[in-house]
Amino acid sequence: MLGFPFPAGREIRILTLDKSPRVRLKLIMVQGSCIAKAGRLLSAAVLVCLAPVLAFAQAGPACPSTPLVRLHLPHLRAALAARKEAVIVALGSSSTQGVMASDTAHTYPAVLQASLSQAIPEWHIAVLNRGIGGQDAAEELARLTSDVIAVHPQLVIWLVGANGAMRNANPDRFRQRVTQGVGELQAAGIDVVLMDNQHCPRVDATPEGVLLDHVLGQVAEQTHAGLFSRAAVMETWQREGVPELQFISSDGLHHNDRGYGCVARALARDIVTALEDSHHVTARR
Repeated sequence: MLGFPFPAGREIRILTLDKSPRVRLKLIMVQGSCIAKAGRLLSAAVLVCLAPVLAFAQAGPACPSTPLVRLHLPHLRAALAARKEAVIVALGSSSTQGVMASDTAHTYPAVLQASLSQAIPEWHIAVLNRGIGGQDAAEELARLTSDVIAVHPQLVIWLVGANGAMRNANPDRFRQRVTQGVGELQAAGIDVVLMDNQHCPRVDATPEGVLLDHVLGQVAEQTHAGLFSRAAVMETWQREGVPELQFISSDGLHHNDRGYGCVARALARDIVTALEDSHHVTARR
């Protein structure tokens, strides 16, 4: 047994992602210290990972807890297992681009990459920001091949719907476009996670906001894509006594630094958890 200092009541699982039998560690509190128990042989390589992962768990501004979202990411996991560089594309509009963030380092794709790099430092994961302000499903679908598929990602996180809601988009057309886009990505051997709208005054004031969120959930279920619901995450924060507006900037639409950071860290946790999935596919890259 090896002891490590760690805040009371916290638990983390450390994992390896190569093709050999995985070493599983469970960190538990015992009299104010953290005890690492190895299910199999505890390698020095795994021990090296402990400090960065603990830093990942505590890094950044304070974020409320969020429920775990189960994602299935076989192509991303296969690339990491084959020790290939992994590429994640963040596709979207201004919230992906990072409007109202204090700088590019505080955009959600940048925080996501930093969080993943801390959690699994032995593998390189590049998160590419493909956000263009003002766009929605139609414009993003039009550039899917050139901006996304052309860079051969293993995972695409598609944040879509806010601009459509504020423009009173037709839900049926929105559904058709998102379904088509997810199909094109999956046909190219890419894992897909859809991300819905944030709770904010300008989107919540539209009837289409809730409708398009519902459509995204249906598309995810029908296509077996993942769904990371910012709406559900922020509702959880609200129930925990943290007002949703603490994560929204002064423009009443976009996240502030705290909002981008907490969304990205919750998503990073879900991705790391998904990498424990036992399913394997052949890596494309």
